[in-house]
Amino acid sequence: MPLRLIFMGTPDFSVPTLLGLAGQGHDIAAVYTRAAKPGGRRGLELVPSPVEREAKCLGLAVHTPASLKGAEAQAAFAAHRADAAVVVAYGLILPKPILDAPPLGCFNLHASLLPRWRGAAPINRAIMAGDAGTGITVMRMDEGLDTGDMAMIERMRIGADMAAGELHDAMARLSADLMARALGALERGTLQFTPQPAEGVTYAAKIDKAETRIDWSKPWQAVHDHIRGLSPFPGAWCEMLGERVKVLRTTKGEGSGAPGMALDDRLTVACGEGSIRIVELQKAGGRPMKADEFLRGTPVRSGLALG
Repeated sequence: MPLRLIFMGTPDFSVPTLLGLAGQGHDIAAVYTRAAKPGGRRGLELVPSPVEREAKCLGLAVHTPASLKGAEAQAAFAAHRADAAVVVAYGLILPKPILDAPPLGCFNLHASLLPRWRGAAPINRAIMAGDAGTGITVMRMDEGLDTGDMAMIERMRIGADMAAGELHDAMARLSADLMARALGALERGTLQFTPQPAEGVTYAAKIDKAETRIDWSKPWQAVHDHIRGLSPFPGAWCEMLGERVKVLRTTKGEGSGAPGMALDDRLTVACGEGSIRIVELQKAGGRPMKADEFLRGTPVRSGLALG
């Protein structure tokens, strides 16, 4: 029979799983998400999270506590009497009383093949490191940082030119299916768990703005991976004709030269080794543009130095 669940998530990545669980007939007793933040055109109105918007459309009760560390918040969580909790990019630490409240446990969808890329930015870090593949792990949560026993995994290939935004969307869809299968096995009592291996642990630190500037002195592959790993947000950037420009898509270029130098009038740029060709970019305050469109308004000639 369907499970009584608490769903915990915040960004767009979480939404397909929430919709999938609701569509499968599970009894979602409550939805926990981060509180609305100031936004809008002037930054004055409170903008709810994507999960809050979808949950309210589904008629589900939404809770936005600032913390789950207090006794009152923990009692309120336990009062839902859920069989299990499903956690997808929630954004708050779950203390032990929260983890222990659902009798079947709290289950997290993590966007990597654990134990590789534990932490905040696994999708970005996998691409930035040049990984050829990644995946999604369903794990039963414990008090560590993404250290819980693994229940199910699904592998995915990372295309040579795939950007973080594309991988994010593909993984969000796959996550919903994987969690549905995991909960089906949990209902039947057949879900099995495997401890994470001690070898191969890496950490996916949160992206720092200081690391978003393009370093043209690196080999073309490293520059390419850096750009696509940060696309579309926060975006890798460089100085071009005195303006700060985000570079959103690149591919392998032809030719070589001084790092940062334009090698032709088609936005092929030399790196420390080899070159990349810019395919899509965005001026500050503007919209993303294909290279051809950008060049019609902003010609970039061979020999120009990009900063």
